[in-house]
Amino acid sequence: MLAWACRYLLFAFGNAHELAFMLILGIALHGVCYDFFFVSGQIYTDSKAGAAHKAAAQGLITLATYGVGMLIGFSAAGLIDDLYAAGGSHDWRSIWLYPAVFAAVVLVLFAVTFRNEKVAYHVAAATSGGRA
Repeated sequence: MLAWACRYLLFAFGNAHELAFMLILGIALHGVCYDFFFVSGQIYTDSKAGAAHKAAAQGLITLATYGVGMLIGFSAAGLIDDLYAAGGSHDWRSIWLYPAVFAAVVLVLFAVTFRNEKVAYHVAAATSGGRA
């Protein structure tokens, strides 16, 4: 989430002229953002779900991130764009500061609330000869 916040700050304060390097760095951070958020989330979900529930857990995380999450995100982005687009021009700094602040808030909430607890799985069928 820190990489996401940094990426959006680079977009907010970069420009197509003397600060173009900020836009290029923001674009380069895309891979880091994607891998550490989506892929790490899928790996973590796999490790917690257990063999019996992996497919369902992966489906749920995909629905949450690529479905409902994107629906909410694109809806919010449209509202923010409408708020800062006047007369055919955009206030890009203000537009990009919204996701930067949101990512920073999520980072803090995650750091404060996340607990990586051990999950115990019951394998009664395998140890009792098929009897549960």
